[in-house]
Amino acid sequence: MYTRAYKATVAIPPLLWVTIFLLIPYAILFCYSFWQVSPLQVIVHAWTFDNYRELVRNPIYLQVLFRSMRIAGAVTILALLLGYPLAYFLSFCATRRKDLFYQLVIIPLWVSYLVRGYAWKTILGSDGVLNGFLQYLHITSHPVEFFLYSPFAVILTLTHIYTPFTFLPIFASLEHVPRNLVEASQDLGASPFRTFWRVVFPLSLPGVLAGATFAFVLTLGDFLAPLLVGGPSGIMISNIVVSLFGAAYNWPLGAAISFGMLVLVVTLLFLVERVEKKLSFS
Repeated sequence: MYTRAYKATVAIPPLLWVTIFLLIPYAILFCYSFWQVSPLQVIVHAWTFDNYRELVRNPIYLQVLFRSMRIAGAVTILALLLGYPLAYFLSFCATRRKDLFYQLVIIPLWVSYLVRGYAWKTILGSDGVLNGFLQYLHITSHPVEFFLYSPFAVILTLTHIYTPFTFLPIFASLEHVPRNLVEASQDLGASPFRTFWRVVFPLSLPGVLAGATFAFVLTLGDFLAPLLVGGPSGIMISNIVVSLFGAAYNWPLGAAISFGMLVLVVTLLFLVERVEKKLSFS
């Protein structure tokens, strides 16, 4: 139906864009991960595996990576627990005001990331809203230091930030569930819970997987929330990468960590894609 010239005209611009702004930077990052920094703080283009050996040999990087994965896993679970019931309510229960509720869920995405981060810093601080409320009710006699500058604060902040990203694919998946299947299940005598578990939930699993992937990947690569509310115990792997590319001026080691995270994320996306195809086939 289309000529070869038309196909080339349509395909070449996006391919050039992806090559220049995605593939080439990844290739440069890969090259940097095999270079070294001399004692004079000069990057030496000498190929070596020392940066990757340092990642395995130094336990700090593995500890921070596992902490980052635990935080990302907790945020993913909480985002699903919040996003799925909300998406189900909007899709199946909210009929007249569905659009209004949908806009209310999307509104936080209109606010700057930094504004939301500083808002939680204000809420969780020693003189913040939460501590003031607890002291007003005489539940605590002094500010609770655990609320701020801890993994708890990072998980809470990131859950608030990334729950809309989890909600959107789940809501889209639930909207595509055929309502005649739900009605058929009810006509056959199935209870509401059995209809949900045997009909609605299996058909919404692609959206659940997509939302969970969004929450996990975005959380794993986040560095602003740990910087604002995390403190020393809430540092994540991306904060180490930022410091290596910044104050430490160890770009090769930072590139090695970044490339390792890239491989981890791509592997996760590949596994999710395989699971989603298997579920779709089933």
